Amino acid sequence: MATLDEVAERDGWRCWLCDLPVDPEMSVNDPRGPSVDAVITKAKSRKKGAVDERLAHRDCNTRKGAVTPVIAWADHLFLFDPAPILASVQRLEAKGGREVMARVPTMADGKEAGAWLVDRVSRLAPNLKLATKIEPGGGQFLLVLTA
Repeated sequence: MATLDEVAERDGWRCWLCDLPVDPEMSVNDPRGPSVDAVITKAKSRKKGAVDERLAHRDCNTRKGAVTPVIAWADHLFLFDPAPILASVQRLEAKGGREVMARVPTMADGKEAGAWLVDRVSRLAPNLKLATKIEPGGGQFLLVLTA
């Protein structure tokens, strides 16, 4: 088990759930204060003792509880039918390959969403090497994440 400061430094003092900064000066008892979330994925639960520790706001960690969290897409992105980010990342970590993450109306929207997605996922799964592709499909474009 790592200390709070070790986990926070590794995660850049950003909450893995909401992606907002965590203030190192806040009390751990404050809802916006730092806490360590033990993340056990399905693949890791098979290996005894395999736990990832992530930095989270105390409030984000408490609200999540013992359920799989929903990692939200950014509100400013223009996309349709977005895939659940965390479930897609977990599949890519386990098997590699590609995941269709959303439909976008233009190539520019796809590039913006792809850049945001790679940045966001780089903090969720730092060891996973990812790239995005924008593929034409059905009069729109598909945002595809590959590992």
